Amino acid sequence: MTAVHAEPTAPVVTDEPARSARAVTALTVRQVRRAAVLVTALAAAMSALVAATHASTIGNAAQAESLTALAANPAIRTLFGEPTNLADPGGFTVWRTGIFLAVLIGAWSLLVTTRVTRGEEDAGRVDLLLAGPLPARHLLQRQLAVLLTAAAAAGAAATAALLASGTDPAGAAVHGTGLALTGMFFAATGALAAQIFPARSGATGSAVAVLAAGLMLRMVGDGADALGWIRWLTPFGLTGLTRPYDTNRWLPLLVLAASTAAMTAAAVFAGRRDVRGGWLNPAPGRPPRLALLDSVPAFALRRMLRPLAGWAAGIGAYFLLVGLIAQSMITFLADNPHFANLASQAGFAGLDAVEGYAASLFALLALPVGGFAAARITAFFADETGGRLTLLCAGPRTRRWAAGAEILVTAGGAVVLVLVAGAATAAGATLSGAPLSVAESLAGAVNVLPVALLSLGAAVLALGVAPRLMGWISAVPGIGGFLLLVTADSVNAPHWVAQLSPFAHLARVPAESPHLTAAAVMLLVGSTAVFVGLTTYGRRDLAA
Repeated sequence: MTAVHAEPTAPVVTDEPARSARAVTALTVRQVRRAAVLVTALAAAMSALVAATHASTIGNAAQAESLTALAANPAIRTLFGEPTNLADPGGFTVWRTGIFLAVLIGAWSLLVTTRVTRGEEDAGRVDLLLAGPLPARHLLQRQLAVLLTAAAAAGAAATAALLASGTDPAGAAVHGTGLALTGMFFAATGALAAQIFPARSGATGSAVAVLAAGLMLRMVGDGADALGWIRWLTPFGLTGLTRPYDTNRWLPLLVLAASTAAMTAAAVFAGRRDVRGGWLNPAPGRPPRLALLDSVPAFALRRMLRPLAGWAAGIGAYFLLVGLIAQSMITFLADNPHFANLASQAGFAGLDAVEGYAASLFALLALPVGGFAAARITAFFADETGGRLTLLCAGPRTRRWAAGAEILVTAGGAVVLVLVAGAATAAGATLSGAPLSVAESLAGAVNVLPVALLSLGAAVLALGVAPRLMGWISAVPGIGGFLLLVTADSVNAPHWVAQLSPFAHLARVPAESPHLTAAAVMLLVGSTAVFVGLTTYGRRDLAA
């Protein structure tokens, strides 16, 4: 019998790791593409629109000089940033939109990063990805590459829009690069927080706290010349120090780029951890905390208390600062009525009286309060997709009861936030000597509550009808309504277009009496949305 000796075969070489990496990249692109396109389009559209309306807003060099003197007031600088070259369409655009776009791109970047990284991991949807040849650290690197590119695209879109509007190329490049690096910095911040904290809520909350602290530092640095150096410690301050369309400084951008690189490297290094774990895992064996666990509404309140404290701290700090600079603002404008008229033409009417000043700033309160309400309903849906509502829904209470408890507690939290804003503004005004009473301040804050509750209603409607589109639908009343009103005013759109925004129906409280009919209609629309959302939520299957 002849033995047969098989020839040794060469090992089969496959490109499985490369294919896995490409698949992860494609998946991440799919997860962020729609929101990325919207943010990019918004950055381009706002930049082009404001640059195009510069000639109608700033008619001549004299008006530009007057507006520059107005914008140089410490109170104006605190709220809207340090002006650069307002006589130039690009410089005016940076002053009007720079802070808003930087916050928008930064907030979106960190939120989408924690969702794609920690959120997908918490839901267990990365388990199969990590079961293949792609290590967890390489998965994070691929995700970060897509997220950083998306943030850079938003800044590039703003640059392209300003170039198309005929502004100076150097200024457009500096401004767009600053926006891109701001978004990239907060994407890296969100990625690092996702490695440190073992849950998406903790990661998102800590990253948002970094953004809020950076914004507050920018406001303090812009408002107080002696503390101007603080701006070097925050991305928002560094982009302001570049002074686009004026000196076009690149050194602050180099500092911001180095900070972004360091944060990215720290996130990748911190990715060496256990799956579904974090560097700050809770200590084992701690004593049980049983408070507020005796009912579904109490549990909803327990879940909300920590996020509510964070939102209240940020909103309270901002409106305390608003109150502190109130007297400086109204004194300056009362002594310079021409500047008050220019401020009105620039979209900031009534700033020469403390009541009009407070009303103008309180209108912005609807955005964070509505964002808080939408975030709480989004967290409820995240518990559903994560399987954490299964046992709760298997009990004697219906799903509508659990969702209804969450909605009522969230509405109560929104009321708390507007009261905190009103009290903080009154406290700041008292310290600065501005004639704004506590009752007037609280009335102005509560006046915007119907718009915030519209955002809550939109989020609940999305929970029942289209939960995967909750972020888009819940943003329509607040962010969408605000942008619609600003855009309509900027392009002199027909009156009925501006009336589609709920902000157009807000009275300037406390400068004037509230529009009770409009408030009642908004509350009715919000309540109807909640009813429809709860009804459809109880009839659909639980999401997985």
